[in-house]
Amino acid sequence: MGKIKIILAGFLVITSGIQLLAQSAAYEKTIEGFQNSYLSEATGDLSQAIQQLKDIYDEDSYEINLRLGWLTYSAGQFTDSYSYYNRALSLRPFAIEPRFGLIYPAAAMGNWDVVIKQYNQIIETAPGNTIAMHRLGLVYYGRKEYDKAEKLFEKVINLYPFDYDALSMLAWTKYQLKKYREAKVLFNKALMNTPGGQSAIDGLELLE
Repeated sequence: MGKIKIILAGFLVITSGIQLLAQSAAYEKTIEGFQNSYLSEATGDLSQAIQQLKDIYDEDSYEINLRLGWLTYSAGQFTDSYSYYNRALSLRPFAIEPRFGLIYPAAAMGNWDVVIKQYNQIIETAPGNTIAMHRLGLVYYGRKEYDKAEKLFEKVINLYPFDYDALSMLAWTKYQLKKYREAKVLFNKALMNTPGGQSAIDGLELLE
């Protein structure tokens, strides 16, 4: 019995060692694929950058799906990009990173309901995320839903009271809502941040 136990223990050690080597080799191959993909992207060869990750594709890899989402979007393959980002999101449903990514192909395909849904999900998960607030505000402003845009830009201003872009957009939103006095104050504050800011200058000229 003693010899059998020793043999079994030795077998387990060897098996574990083989598995570790296999995992190590797989990681090395994956890292090499990412490295080559980055290099190809840097030279503008998006097709090759995509293919290098497809060669090591693992549907359960969050990182590969996220990266392919970006590359296919950059290559104008919006449907594929949408699928890859969706897969990444299904693997990490509480992450906001793939939601930001998913917005790119959704917007490119004109699917604004998805864009709005993703921004709202990001804000729900990360209430202080001013990037999502500002961008969603821009979407509502573009749709002329100024009441919704106003609330979002005001939240950004509460967190960043001296941010030029937020001040300008809130000023323009107030202008569209005919709140001219508030708009003038905000345009002037924006110019305190960026004295040559054309958007704020244009706004003040309209208010004269």
